[in-house]
Amino acid sequence: MSDIGITALLIVSLFLILGSGVWIGLTLTGVAWIAMELFSSRPAGDAMAVTIWGTSSSWTLTALPLFIWMGEILFRTKLSESMFKGLAPWVNWLPGRLLHTNVIGCTIFAAVSGSSAATCATIGKMTLPELTRRGYPQDQIIGSLAGAGTLGLLIPPSIIMIVYGVSAEVSISQLFVAGVLPGLLLASMFSGYIIVWSLLNPGKIPPSTERFTLKQRLYESRHLIPVIGLIGAVLGSIYAGVATATEAAAVGVLGSFVLSGVQGSLSWSNFKEALMGATRLYCMIALILAGASFLTLSMGYIGLPRHLAEFVTSMGLSPFMLIIVLTVFYAILGCFLDGISMVVLTMGVILPTVQAAGLDLVWFGIFIVIVVEMAQITPPVGFNLFVLQGMTGKEITYIARVTLPFFFLMCAMVLMLWFFPRIATWLPAHM
Repeated sequence: MSDIGITALLIVSLFLILGSGVWIGLTLTGVAWIAMELFSSRPAGDAMAVTIWGTSSSWTLTALPLFIWMGEILFRTKLSESMFKGLAPWVNWLPGRLLHTNVIGCTIFAAVSGSSAATCATIGKMTLPELTRRGYPQDQIIGSLAGAGTLGLLIPPSIIMIVYGVSAEVSISQLFVAGVLPGLLLASMFSGYIIVWSLLNPGKIPPSTERFTLKQRLYESRHLIPVIGLIGAVLGSIYAGVATATEAAAVGVLGSFVLSGVQGSLSWSNFKEALMGATRLYCMIALILAGASFLTLSMGYIGLPRHLAEFVTSMGLSPFMLIIVLTVFYAILGCFLDGISMVVLTMGVILPTVQAAGLDLVWFGIFIVIVVEMAQITPPVGFNLFVLQGMTGKEITYIARVTLPFFFLMCAMVLMLWFFPRIATWLPAHM
């Protein structure tokens, strides 16, 4: 069977199993099993066992449940309320008002976690109930959270950038610096969309009954001190070289407990609820990760990513058309693979073509991160969509639909990056 036929069969299988109501992680495992049994000589049973165990026992992954636990603890404190009190005077005059806290919160936390799943889950735990309680529209709450949650990949530190830097032999520190301006620009585009949408739909945003002077805004900003202190502790421990990302996540959990104790909201009941809430959410994410890893392995044995990459390189495209084709290619590949696997499995074939086209490898690294971000909210296997589905109980099709505007903004960001490459290259050149 041709590569196109195999791809079509796997996509149909994926939708059929998902449509039957099977858990997402089990669906990905099932599709991987079908692919390995039908199109490779490798026995699927032991491969599945080894892959799932290897994924579940990864030390790098330890940061994820810790950040989620931190979010669960903060969700049960007055910190989310304090964050809104501190931010409200500054965003209240903007069309969309407190919807901007999703974007601002994700932008700040992206600089802490390096993971889109952790960013989406942690900020969502604080903003989803608060914005819903205040009467903001569900579609904009969920859509802006899913879109802004992907900033965890672009704003340093970023695991994807580290993987790409090693694969392409590019300075990781330069990649980190290069991601700052595109990350802030993309966050601004998300806020800009919220402003435009709010101006077009003025009746859907709860009215503001408060007016703040500059002095009052500065005074209300005192509520942000606990949030800034916690973020400073987590970020400071990373950038000072005192702690790794995983150890910094543990610092975040400890800091959350301290804040919870100071605010008087730390109780045995809250502790158990936070621990069980984090366990449930992480188990859902871990099952999806295990299924995605097994699917990645089966795709590697079939050779599908390599064949598709070779097909792209054989087309002899101009640099601009190469970028357009690669954007589509990675968006399709994101239906089957997680971001790290997409980079690892394709860089060996894609990089010679990219270098032959004369593209800057630091610039190309930022491009790769943005298209991987797009894949995080691209159905049927957009990882942030699954995280939000587990948190909200909404249908995956609904979440994908309300996230679509933010997907198109990322497409626009790719075009801006092409026509204005100094967005990514200016800062590294001046550091």
